[in-house]
Amino acid sequence: MDKKTKQIDMLQGSLVDKIILFALPLAATSMLQQLFNSADVAVVGKFAGSEALAAVGANGPVINLLVNLFVGLSMGANVVIATFIGKGDEKSIKKSVHTSIIVALISGFCLALIGLIFAKTILTAISTPDNIIDLAVRYLRIYFSGMPFIMLYNFASSIFRSKGETKKPLIALAISGVINIVLNLFFVVICGMNVEGVAIATVVSNAISSSILIYWLVKEEGAFHLEIKHLKLNLYIVKKVAKIGVPAGIQGMVFSFSNVIIQSALNKLGSTAVAGSAAALNYEYLAYFILSAFSQAAVTFISQNYGAGKIDRCKKVARNCWILAAFCTVAVCTTVIIFAHPLIAVFTSDSAVAHLSVIRIKYILSFYLVNMTIEILSGCMRGLGYSFVPASVCVIGICGIRVLWIFTAFKKIATFEGLMMAYPISWIVTMLAIIVSYLFVKKKAYAEL
Repeated sequence: MDKKTKQIDMLQGSLVDKIILFALPLAATSMLQQLFNSADVAVVGKFAGSEALAAVGANGPVINLLVNLFVGLSMGANVVIATFIGKGDEKSIKKSVHTSIIVALISGFCLALIGLIFAKTILTAISTPDNIIDLAVRYLRIYFSGMPFIMLYNFASSIFRSKGETKKPLIALAISGVINIVLNLFFVVICGMNVEGVAIATVVSNAISSSILIYWLVKEEGAFHLEIKHLKLNLYIVKKVAKIGVPAGIQGMVFSFSNVIIQSALNKLGSTAVAGSAAALNYEYLAYFILSAFSQAAVTFISQNYGAGKIDRCKKVARNCWILAAFCTVAVCTTVIIFAHPLIAVFTSDSAVAHLSVIRIKYILSFYLVNMTIEILSGCMRGLGYSFVPASVCVIGICGIRVLWIFTAFKKIATFEGLMMAYPISWIVTMLAIIVSYLFVKKKAYAEL
């Protein structure tokens, strides 16, 4: 590998400090990415009213449902490139980089068309309240027009992440995140726009962040150097990426589908419940991004070391990622639960909305250590090249139980609290299954080396 290319040496030396150096910028990057939507929620909640807040919040599960398949493919690109790094195969790394960018563009334009054409159909299907559906449709259509930029950012980030470079995606998001907040305030407060203003601001910001990463890939040296003339699909690479990415993407889609079912049930409780849930989600995302960063560290570190045939080091990566993720998850969730009321006040001044937000925070974050274990062990299995197993377990465990809960128990306990119970119950069952699955996959994968 070109010595001038900055990357973390995942194959030798200490692990804990390198995992932290990898994970913390990645967590910060995800937080900034969520800041796009959080800024939307905060600005419309404060300056455009509760209906605008509910309209933006109602789009979250829909956006995730449509985006997750392709984001899963970007995870596949991460694993494939990291494995080639472990093997020292620079020719395959170069092919993978260029193929990933083409896949990103195709994915982005497909999602843009889906969003523009079917926005109202989708939002109507999930029982979006009549008083916010027009606002929600306007937001969703503008948001999805920027999907090519979102996909480019995600795939370019995966390319950098595969070699241990997580700071550049962070810098790109920091620049565009500041621009997003400024544009939100400009369009909504100064220009008097509604949800259209925050959606346009998000599209512009995503265009800036993705352009910065593409520029840096063009400036890279060695196997990671991006050249327009080499942009083409390599079917061998696409198949390897799909083997890891498609199960992960389908898991994300089905997971989001279960959340859409929950959103549909939530919508029936009224716009106050929708707004309360939307505000609380911002702090759930904070906790999730931290544990997800360590899960991504497990994926990348294990991929490289498994490619290099270093079994003992793979085991150490899994153990250290779980311990570090557990410490951070407990610290963050405990802090948010304790200070829930003042934290929610950032997003809404409506006391009824705030009350429901605090209820959601307590129900969800109290069980986040369970969710963390699921994510870390799933990441370990994907790093070993087994993506279908964790995907299947999570689809059946998390998604299946949540959907079953909505159509059975929730009909008898049709309250906000009754709906929130679906989360911890599904996590606990899935965690037990994922532990058994990991022990089986680990034994099989190591025997293959």
